[in-house]
Amino acid sequence: QVQLIDAGGGVVQPGDSLRLSCSTSGGTFGDYAVAWFRQAPGKEREFVAAIRWSGGGTWYADSVKGRSSTSRDRARGAVYLNIDNLISEDTATYYCAAERPIVSTIRSVSAYYYWGQGTQVTVSY
Repeated sequence: QVQLIDAGGGVVQPGDSLRLSCSTSGGTFGDYAVAWFRQAPGKEREFVAAIRWSGGGTWYADSVKGRSSTSRDRARGAVYLNIDNLISEDTATYYCAAERPIVSTIRSVSAYYYWGQGTQVTVSY
């Protein structure tokens, strides 16, 4: 059983930066990939970024590519998502998820079994 705790959301202004964190009760993600998804009101959950805990490979959605990075901290057993130059379209509930997906499905919601509770990010003046 993998329990995920995601945190770091809040209300920020356009142009600001934000860092979200995802940790697990076990202190390590082993051979899992950890992904970030987000869901805005009335919209489907969408992929944002992913990282393989063991190899460190990363993937990004076009919507955040170039202004986002995901990283892992082995000592803290945590994965982070940084987003710079936030825009109103980034407003959503952000979820971290973990699983051992094959590369071709790493952007798919259905590929992940373990999910965090979600953290709200609101971009507004």
